[in-house]
This record gives sequence, structure tokens and C-alpha cells, in this order.
Amino acid sequence: MKRSTWTIIGLVTIGAIIFGTMLSDYFPVLLLIGGVLLVVYGFKGKSAPVSNNSLPVLSKKREQTYLESGMSYREIEFFRETLNQAKQEIEKLQANISQNAKLKAIDLRHDTIRAAKALFKELVKEPTRLNEASHFLYTHLPNMVDLTNKYLEINNHEIKSRDTYEKMEESIQIIDQMASLITQDYQKFVADDLEELDVELSIAKQSIKRENQYKEEVR
Repeated sequence: MKRSTWTIIGLVTIGAIIFGTMLSDYFPVLLLIGGVLLVVYGFKGKSAPVSNNSLPVLSKKREQTYLESGMSYREIEFFRETLNQAKQEIEKLQANISQNAKLKAIDLRHDTIRAAKALFKELVKEPTRLNEASHFLYTHLPNMVDLTNKYLEINNHEIKSRDTYEKMEESIQIIDQMASLITQDYQKFVADDLEELDVELSIAKQSIKRENQYKEEVR
């Protein structure tokens, strides 16, 4: 029942009390209590629903991990808020891409969603490197969401002019470039890991080569 309805009921009840005072000594008192409660409830209303964007509860184990990495409580809060926003944007981008064939083709070409999710996971593992993903978090990802939002909006227009089609084609080209940048963001973030892997592979290959040479000499 709406708040205004409860208010009206309460006021009507209180009005009935005034009339009922001539009929009984106790009945009006009970009505008065009920009327006041209804009015209060009507003005108070129901509590506001919890936002879906609220931060999840931080476990003690995760908090301890952040603290041990050298982060302050303020830095932890900022990090969690930033990643929460990024998570919502990735989910929105994925939803947008699923609605259009051209956007799907771009995603397949660049692995945009996979790259975005992979970079998100890397940040969760290495929170102190948040600043290294600033282009992804504050420019490329939000711009990609905005561009795909606008593209879908225009694409849903029932009547499109020649100029509209030209703008849509231009938008697709920009979206394609932005998708490529997101993939590059991930590749740059894990570049050190790849270099370390290259070194380890090189050492392993040399070790295998020496082992094979030794076996040949022994024969």
C-alpha cells in the first residue's frame, strides 16, 4: 500500500475518534493509538532497498592480504570501489556486445571481454599495481561501454538516414579500435610475466640441449 494511502487512513481514523468520544470512554483511546501508528507508518514508509552496486563484504583473510601488501585502509577502500565499478562496466559491456552481431564480431576478433576479465583478475591478485591499469580502468573500459550504449541506441531507431548509417559505421570503427586497446592493456599488464616465461623457456631449452649433447658424447 502506498504511503499516501496509509496517511489518509490514519487521518480518517483520527477524525473518527473525535466523533467517537461521545459514544465511549475507551474505544476512542484505542482508535487514537491505531490512528497515530498508521500516520507514523505512512510518513516513514518502507526502508530504501539496498543498492545492487554496494560493495561486497570484505573477508578478514582478504583484508589481511591487502594489509600485508602494504596497503592502508583508505587505499583498500579505494581499490575495492574502483574494481567494483570496473566489474559493473565489464558486465554491461558483455551485455551490450551480446545484443549485436557487429559488436560480437569485434569481440571475437580482439577477445575484448576475455581480456577485460583477465585483467580484472590480475588486479585482484596484485592490488598494488592498480595505477598500471589506469588507462583501462578510467578511459578505455568506460569509453567502450558508452560507445556501445550509444551504438545500440541508434541502431534501434526504426528509421535511419544516410547520415545515421555513416555515423554508425564510424562508431563501429572507433569501437573496434577501443576493443584493441583493451586487449593491449591486458598484454602490457602481463608483459613482465611473459618475459619471465621466455627466460625460463630459454634456460630449459639450453638445459635440454646440453643434456642431449652429453648423452651423445657418452655413447
